Amino acid sequence: MHAFPKSDPILSCAETADLESRLLGADEGLQWAAMRRAGTGVAEAVLTDFAEIGDFPAGGRVLVLAGKGNNGGDALIAAEAILGRHPAARASVVFAQGERNLRPPARRAWLQLAHAAGERVAALDPAAASGSYDICLDGVYGYSFRPPLDRPAARILAWANRLPVRLRAAVDLPSGLADRDAFKADFTYATGVLKSPVLACANAGRLRYIDLGFFDGTAGPGADSALDRVLLPGVLSSLGSLRPAHSDKRTYGHLLLVGGSRDYPGAILMAVLAALRSGAGLVTACVPASLAPAFAARAPEAMWVGWPETAEGGLALGRGEALLARLKAADAVVVGPGLGRNKESLSLAAAIVRGSKAPVLVDADALQPEIIDAARARLVLTPHAGEFARIAGGADLRAYVAATGATVILKGPVTRIGEGARKKGGEAPVFHSLFGGPVLARGGSGDLLAGLTGGLLAQTPDDRLLAACRGAVWHGMAADRLARARGQVAVTAAQLLEYLPEALRELGPGPDVAGSCPM
Repeated sequence: MHAFPKSDPILSCAETADLESRLLGADEGLQWAAMRRAGTGVAEAVLTDFAEIGDFPAGGRVLVLAGKGNNGGDALIAAEAILGRHPAARASVVFAQGERNLRPPARRAWLQLAHAAGERVAALDPAAASGSYDICLDGVYGYSFRPPLDRPAARILAWANRLPVRLRAAVDLPSGLADRDAFKADFTYATGVLKSPVLACANAGRLRYIDLGFFDGTAGPGADSALDRVLLPGVLSSLGSLRPAHSDKRTYGHLLLVGGSRDYPGAILMAVLAALRSGAGLVTACVPASLAPAFAARAPEAMWVGWPETAEGGLALGRGEALLARLKAADAVVVGPGLGRNKESLSLAAAIVRGSKAPVLVDADALQPEIIDAARARLVLTPHAGEFARIAGGADLRAYVAATGATVILKGPVTRIGEGARKKGGEAPVFHSLFGGPVLARGGSGDLLAGLTGGLLAQTPDDRLLAACRGAVWHGMAADRLARARGQVAVTAAQLLEYLPEALRELGPGPDVAGSCPM
């Protein structure tokens, strides 16, 4: 039985409170150290994410919405760290429950910020506020919040939501959660524990997880058996390590990709280009014969096999013996990118699923119930929400993987990976990847994920879940780096390939930030 991919449990608010009570107790030193790690971690992640819209201005303006408790302290420490990195920046602080009501840790954070920043920080009365801000840090309420919002806090949050702000960052949870006047975050930075309510919160924006090391030791009962887990960058750590000196191309697996058509020629090419970056030792691609010469010129590292075509330019069903020989030589197979919905091409996909003894990743138009039913337990499926609805017939992800035994990468703003339970009678865990973002909302990004994951699957054919989790995280981390380097808009999906090496090489020591990369 394989160990879980590197991840931390996602807990309810009550479970989080119990965990923090056991880890920190009433020890003010431990509590302050955790608050410092949380605040500085939020600051680093916010500035990293800010790069998607440009450089943080030298004289940038930061607005802090500070509650009286720990979240207020986290936000104040984050502001201190941001101003420490940018000596000309300024901060304004709104005390949502009044400065005199600050609890000791939050008061300590405020006094430290005031001492460090001097005249560059000041308390602000919203009634007298004007202008715009580069960053707004919401630290009004934390996970102990119980709706509804009180009126003073609701007025402050509604005012903050109307302000011109370039990046709105919630600490831990957006204050007010689903309330009408709740803080509307662009990013939410969960500190120490990713709390389950934030996954379904429309006001949370993009999610980030700041790992404070709470799960490095004995976290207590239930931490290892949590059914929802957040993936960490460390899931890729072995890929960034030195490879054995005595190895060759056969050591790292042989991937076979089957797809492409006259109508959709680019998809299979993009999948192959990603597979070539995955670390797989050998990559073979079966494509319509008319496409093979041009593709071979574009990516000569792959072995291109020209396959007979249908009249419509899709893959024909013939050459059964040749297909079986190709399947026998493969450690993993990808079928579907650019395949189209020609009946004969779909029959070929079904034959591949039935005939392959190696695990098969099924993507795009090959995601059809009749194809999947041919060999459900050996498959990795990569649907988006619409495709999943087509194959799952209304079942949710956990129920579907439990019933079929398939490994599923369900693509979305938070990509979720599920696999059938690893012990009889157990429920299936679901892993959440917070990496990536709107930069992936363009044609071709799914083809890259299929090829990348297929290449990883060829390297670990006996651990489909590990390959799936690695594929989702690596793909998302490269997308984050692309957006920070070039923005979200004027880019192409293929540019993501150039950031795959960076995502591996920048995996250094220190706490993991899931959904963000070190600066």
